[in-house]
Amino acid sequence: MNDSSAPKGALTLRTLAMPADANAAGDIFGGWVMAQMDLASGIRAAERARGRVVTAAVREMAFALPVKIGDTLCVYTDIVKVGRTSITLSVESWAQRYLTHRMEQVTAATFVMVALDQDGKPTPVPPEV
Repeated sequence: MNDSSAPKGALTLRTLAMPADANAAGDIFGGWVMAQMDLASGIRAAERARGRVVTAAVREMAFALPVKIGDTLCVYTDIVKVGRTSITLSVESWAQRYLTHRMEQVTAATFVMVALDQDGKPTPVPPEV
């Protein structure tokens, strides 16, 4: 997890936590948070790869705080490594608490995305422009 009080990386996705995403106590399901992180990773990696990507791995994910109904989930991504066909991203999720400007980091993980060609086979990530 990020030791600072500010998110690291580019704000890649913002979404509202809704009642359908929560349990009876009003806590948002961890799987929903993870899915938003996966979406953000896919957006950022596809932009870098200039094409289709898929999730190959998720590493070291732990939840520090709950997300509640009404919070805005903010997902930040930072590309930390580009391999031949893979892109590794550090991903942080922060909750902007309902009707406040207070931001709290709720979880972080490392996502590994793989670039694919039109046939669904791994393809080299093009050089950065």
